Amino acid sequence: MYADLFKQLNNALLDLQGANLQTFERPLKRISALLNNPDLESINSSLKAGLDVDQFLEASERTAGGMVGSASLLWPDDPKETMGLTLLLIDMLAADPGFATDFGRNFFYAGNKVIAGVREFTKQLLIPFVRDYKLYVESNGNVEPSLQLPISNKIFIVHGHDNGARETLARFLERIGFEAIILHEQANRGRTVIEKVEAHGDVSFAVVLLTPDDEGRVKGGELEPRARQNVLLELGYFIGRLGRDRVCALKRGALEIPSDFAGVVWEQMDDAGAWKQSLGRELQAAGHFVDWNKVMRQ
Repeated sequence: MYADLFKQLNNALLDLQGANLQTFERPLKRISALLNNPDLESINSSLKAGLDVDQFLEASERTAGGMVGSASLLWPDDPKETMGLTLLLIDMLAADPGFATDFGRNFFYAGNKVIAGVREFTKQLLIPFVRDYKLYVESNGNVEPSLQLPISNKIFIVHGHDNGARETLARFLERIGFEAIILHEQANRGRTVIEKVEAHGDVSFAVVLLTPDDEGRVKGGELEPRARQNVLLELGYFIGRLGRDRVCALKRGALEIPSDFAGVVWEQMDDAGAWKQSLGRELQAAGHFVDWNKVMRQ
């Protein structure tokens, strides 16, 4: 949505960096105009709310000593307030070229040439601001750094009594680069079944095999094939733990689908193997790398 706008901002910054005293006003006004795009109005209003740029400048000017250019800008600790004040400053700089040159000389002194101060505040103030502002806009107002950890390649397999389906699924996952976690293959270490399930909190995805292992009915009704109760319990557990987008149900054969699960997408585990591509798409949508050459060879 904002890609073209920020591309134009970067171009205006390049023009400002190369401008001289007679030409710097035009790219500076362009930067201000782009930042006042109507699509950014709500974001900018939130950032600038309650800020007094005149008071900020007056306090900063009082830091000046006896030397030219010795004043320092007294930025607040809150990064959002800093961005808001910078937005207000850019509008002031663009509106008055004389203020822009005085601002550069007072706070970004870089020699006797007037344009040197403009180039210096472009480098030290405007370029970092546009970089951080872009991240702020694209992250929907988040200024806190976050650590993006690699996604685990461990996939938990929930299964019933269909050992053939379980082994087919596990070997497929392993051949395309994932580690299949099957509960009965894990050490008990004195734990209950649910404790063993909970111990594998580092899995990033769960595949639930719905196979017709049991039979059940409503009172007075006819028996129907159903998945085992432990499978349904673990299905609900992983939906709650990982989220629906990180759980894929594979249905094999004819069986009743739980009513609470009826609105959730499940895949048919067909004999032709089309389920492999469906599962690959679900894994990819959940953020995993999927080698489609390996998937197609299976």
